[in-house]
Amino acid sequence: MTARDRNAQDLATSPAATVAAEAPVRKGRLGRPSIPAVVWLTLVWLLLWGDFSLANLLGGLAVATLVATVLPLPRVPFAGRPSVLGVLRLLGTLAVDIVVASAQVTAVALRLGRDPRSGVIRVQLRSRSDLYLTLTADFCSLVPGSIIVEAHRATSTLYLHVLDLEAAGAVERARANVLEQEARILYALASDEEIARAGLPRRRLGGAGRGGASAVPAPAAGSEENR
Repeated sequence: MTARDRNAQDLATSPAATVAAEAPVRKGRLGRPSIPAVVWLTLVWLLLWGDFSLANLLGGLAVATLVATVLPLPRVPFAGRPSVLGVLRLLGTLAVDIVVASAQVTAVALRLGRDPRSGVIRVQLRSRSDLYLTLTADFCSLVPGSIIVEAHRATSTLYLHVLDLEAAGAVERARANVLEQEARILYALASDEEIARAGLPRRRLGGAGRGGASAVPAPAAGSEENR
């Protein structure tokens, strides 16, 4: 190795060169926020406030832009094929579920002399996608009376706290509601291949055929812990 080669190697490995090489990476951390992340966070903000006013919309956009800029999420692979009818069906059903669940929670709160029997149930999802696991957990948590307490990414399992499990078959209905929520998300966003891998019928007009999405896998023994 000549003296010229050694000088070039020393320059390439010098601290100044290392800092220069790392500078673009550090600068990229506060780059342009992801538009889908801003839209999604704004939607969640509006749903949590429950008031679709202009002030809440602007406040949600500001908070979502700040969060997406300062704390950017890692990119999640998406190979789906969104369906307009499926998205409309997903959001419409979510709105109905929120209204119905709000009335049910109110009825439980006004029921005097009897405490609700709450519990935690385990639900094994059909899809193995991190994206659909997260969306299912988010949508379930938006419905009053239920909240996700834990999610296992490796097994695509959700642990859901349900407010009232006193009636006969309440555990099975709560588990079916989660799986139906997952099915609606898949029919709205997933590709035909992802829907088939999840064991669901083919998509028809933004959803499954009659009874397709309501087929619930048999729960494992000891899958709920009531209290």
